[in-house]
Amino acid sequence: MNEIKKIGTLCPLDTQGYIINQADFTCIDSKFQEIIELINKSCLSALPGEVHSIYLRGSVPRGAEVEGVSDVDVIIVTQSDPENLDLGWTEEATRFIDQIYPFINGVELGFSSLREVKEYEYCSMIPFILKTYGVCVYGENLISQLPDYKPDSSLANEHLFHLSTLIDRARRELEGNEDTEDIEDCCSWIMRIIVRAGGALVIIQEEAYTRDLYPAYELFSKHYPEK
Repeated sequence: MNEIKKIGTLCPLDTQGYIINQADFTCIDSKFQEIIELINKSCLSALPGEVHSIYLRGSVPRGAEVEGVSDVDVIIVTQSDPENLDLGWTEEATRFIDQIYPFINGVELGFSSLREVKEYEYCSMIPFILKTYGVCVYGENLISQLPDYKPDSSLANEHLFHLSTLIDRARRELEGNEDTEDIEDCCSWIMRIIVRAGGALVIIQEEAYTRDLYPAYELFSKHYPEK
């Protein structure tokens, strides 16, 4: 059984209670530069004329990565709706990068249209993640155009509203699935969502937010130890 690692922090807040984005290009360890360049090159080659900007998010741009544990999370903003793009190349590209850089635990590429980022509703997940956890590594930086966020009921609702739908999606993907690697990826994905949802349930009481799993678990268990 894997050991539970007590890592991660709550998001710092400014004097007005808004979440401070700790991601910064200067915090990125130099060993990730080749990976970022390779991801950028792969996206630009596979999607000519489509890539508006690329963002690194998560622990790596905060300088908080754990070797062999942290993955490289990337959001690519495209001119067109990603559903209309051929993204079949991503699985091979991410597997290749993962294999040649053993100090990472995979690469996750997420895609969002420029329209989705610019014409958002407050607390839409992609703009929120870019604003609070992202740093631009290619193209026009949209982060300054996005609103500031507080750990409030709107943010909590965004995490919880789609939870049952996501659990149903995981069930469908797992039913009859015999691909061990795919099963592990799916289970890891949905369990991270569930743990973060636990943290979202107590956002109002704690006036705090995090996407890091251990502190989200701590916040939830403080109020619901029996769960």
